[in-house]
Amino acid sequence: MSDAKKDTGELDLQAIIKAAESQTDFPDVDLSEFTPPTYDEWKQACIELLKGAPFEKKMYTKTYEGITFEPMYFRATTEDILPKNSFPGMENYLRGARVNGYVNQPWGIAQSCDETMPDENNALLQHEIDKGSTIYNVKLDSATLNGICAREADKVGDTGVSLTTLDDVETLLKGLKLDQYPLYVYAGPSAAPLLSMIVASIKKNGGDPKTLKGFVGADPIGELVANGKLNQPLEKLYDEAAAVGKWSVYNAPELKTFLVRSDAYVNGGANDVQEIAYSLATAVAYMRAMIERGATPDQAAKLIMFQFSMGENFFMQIAKLRAVRPIWAEIVKAFGSSEDARKMHIHARPSYFFKTVYDPYVNMLRNTTEIFSGVVGGVDSFESTPFDEAVRKGDEFSRRIARNVQIILQEEFGMLQPIDPAGGSWAVETLTQQIKEKIWAEFQAIEGKGGIVAALKENYPQDAIAKVLADRLKAADSRRDRIVGTNMYANMLEERLDPRVENFDENKKIRLAAIDKFVAALDGAAVEAALAKVAADDFDTVIAAAAAGAPIRKLRKALGESDGETVKAIAAHRRSEKFEKLRAATEQFKSAHDGDNVKIFLANMGPIPQHKARADFTTGFLQVGGFDVLGNNGFATVDEAADAAKASGADAVVICSTDPTYPEIVPALAPKLHEVLPKATVYLAGTAPAELVETYKAAGIDDYINVRANCYKVLTDLQTKKGVIA
Repeated sequence: MSDAKKDTGELDLQAIIKAAESQTDFPDVDLSEFTPPTYDEWKQACIELLKGAPFEKKMYTKTYEGITFEPMYFRATTEDILPKNSFPGMENYLRGARVNGYVNQPWGIAQSCDETMPDENNALLQHEIDKGSTIYNVKLDSATLNGICAREADKVGDTGVSLTTLDDVETLLKGLKLDQYPLYVYAGPSAAPLLSMIVASIKKNGGDPKTLKGFVGADPIGELVANGKLNQPLEKLYDEAAAVGKWSVYNAPELKTFLVRSDAYVNGGANDVQEIAYSLATAVAYMRAMIERGATPDQAAKLIMFQFSMGENFFMQIAKLRAVRPIWAEIVKAFGSSEDARKMHIHARPSYFFKTVYDPYVNMLRNTTEIFSGVVGGVDSFESTPFDEAVRKGDEFSRRIARNVQIILQEEFGMLQPIDPAGGSWAVETLTQQIKEKIWAEFQAIEGKGGIVAALKENYPQDAIAKVLADRLKAADSRRDRIVGTNMYANMLEERLDPRVENFDENKKIRLAAIDKFVAALDGAAVEAALAKVAADDFDTVIAAAAAGAPIRKLRKALGESDGETVKAIAAHRRSEKFEKLRAATEQFKSAHDGDNVKIFLANMGPIPQHKARADFTTGFLQVGGFDVLGNNGFATVDEAADAAKASGADAVVICSTDPTYPEIVPALAPKLHEVLPKATVYLAGTAPAELVETYKAAGIDDYINVRANCYKVLTDLQTKKGVIA
């Protein structure tokens, strides 16, 4: 386009805009001819559209929290709970902890950095800030979390960066602007070893620990829940936490040293009530431990930060975040804290439980809704996980997508402007009140058992969560809970992501070379002298030992080592893992048997309009297992269908047609199918009327494929018969 034409086009556009702006007189629209419908009229219209399906079953949705979503909410029934005199940042913090929401201070973008080598992780941390993150979020490997040297680790860098020496920590922090951006580090059961090294590194390089903000946080109870055991007794870990907390209050007042994580509960299948109630009970245990060790209620409360998982139920996520703040405010108030200490700092991340290995790009969409619900609910910071989290560590592409979702919400979607956008919503306010009551009741149940640790020792949370997990998996099996790309709408052309498995032996080799070089230059006598002075109740002595060069393992030993509590662990799961294992078994069988697979022949009877709906449903149902579904345009006679089925050599046949045609087709076709394929299973697509069940069974129908069928059972039965699984 020429410049002249472009200028003319822009002038025309400006003229249109000005004309629209000048149009201020709009005609009145008379709506008096329309009579507002009543609820009963609307309900009757719904019933007619449902064509006999029960209104209460179709229009009300039961949740795993024991709350039922209604089809419609009204002001009249919500009036008493609407926040008429409550404003954000005031009173009980229901509507947010800050009076101006995100207007002056956006939520923090905390993208996790998990590269194995300290120098590579340092580069990634700086890259994240350059590209829009606002928090340095460091993820540690398993060895570092437990105070173990890379030399003793089985898988160096399995979950994040490997840190053993002061030099490692210096390399990790080199060039980071810790006076400008918060530092997030989850440190495992105790923050003492790692935080001492961080502080020593900052001091060595001329920095001031007072500038530290964010958290270097421990969660010993969370570790107990996830692993079933601790490497130290809880009381010992509380002693260390008290020393760290006391030091932080006076030397790094903006740094929190507890991170109450809900991951262990959520990954076990917990519902939102359980997640929040057990997290609150954990925080209360930490409050009590700190106060018993000399902290004031204000000091103890300000040391605690919460991390919640955002799940799939959009409105429930918003409600739980709005509900937890006033509950925590009341709890902290009961300890005798000031108003300011009652504010809750919430960090959140997408729930790992709902992520999938198959069709993983759908995880981008899942993450987006989870971020959005977290923002509407009022999180203080958010870690958007890469879509390939369930398969491997992220790469530049997956990290960029994850990060940019948050940036788009801030910069393009205008999510910084509305303060408590859900406030006043009849539905959200109702859900908030309902889940608040349930959280409080469950929290009281835990307190009634003597607190979260006592409850864990009698398996109360474990058993309660196991029941919810069983319900979730059962719903997934029958596809009442739909997992796009896994138990619904499977992509048969999918190419699996490369897991990019790390070479742990090579990782260890590289790490040991760096560790040995650092240790060789140390004054061994000075290190041992500093370690001899370490006292678990005096964090300055730990910092001094770290400054002398003591590696993380020796710091842990100097602080003390002995066996800690044991409980029944809550194993981590993902909702889709059963179906993923099932499909992976099919792929492995095909690979080992020259492409042979479970073959399903569709006996489509009649013209396409007659069989298409059920043939399409059946195809999608069976492709969930990765099976070969042999379709066709239909058969005019049962003999033609039987001959084609025989030629296919299929392992199973599904008769697809309509209910009115089945009484004639099934008795004639089913016996022929068993005759030509004696080992095949014969299914009928749809449901038999009660009066025809025995007739169809006698004819040879082995089972049915329909919306109520247990998809997982049908698929595993077919795999077992084929020899795909034992």
